[in-house]
Amino acid sequence: MSSHAERLVKCFSLVFPNLSADEIRQATVHSVVEWDSLANINLISLLEEEFAITLEAKDLEQLSSFELVLNHIEDCHPEAG
Repeated sequence: MSSHAERLVKCFSLVFPNLSADEIRQATVHSVVEWDSLANINLISLLEEEFAITLEAKDLEQLSSFELVLNHIEDCHPEAG
C-alpha cells in the first residue's frame, strides 16, 4: 500500500472509527451509512490538513469513495505516492 493510501486510511478511520482498514479501502458514500454531509466535512478537513491540499466544491461531489479520494490525492502529489 502506498504511503498516501496508509495516511488516507488513518484519516478515514478518524471519521469512521467503526470501520476496519479493509472496509475503509472499499468505502463509498453508498456503502457507509455514517458517510453523511457532516462526516464529509470532517473528512475533507482532515484531508486538507494531512495532505496540504485545498479541495474545491466541485471536487467534493466527485470524491465519493476511498479509491476516488486516493486517486485525487495522488494526482495532487504524484511524487510522494
